[in-house]
Amino acid sequence: MGDAGEVLVDAEDRLQERLAEREQEKERRNNTPPPNPARQRKLTSLALAKAELQNQAELTQNPLRRKQIEQALADLNRRIAEV
Repeated sequence: MGDAGEVLVDAEDRLQERLAEREQEKERRNNTPPPNPARQRKLTSLALAKAELQNQAELTQNPLRRKQIEQALADLNRRIAEV
């Protein structure tokens, strides 16, 4: 009969641990700020522009155009960091 009591205590301990974990997860979710849709749209737009410029950089053979693209990429990276 002693083993059965230990099993119940272990099960109750696991239940308490799980409840504590769920409470911590709930607090963590409540502490995170909601996503900013305008910021997300801006980041998505900048990321798409960056991908397009990187694609152009791979395809262009004109050194002058490549330099322009590199400057534009640097500007985009700066703007992404600011957002």
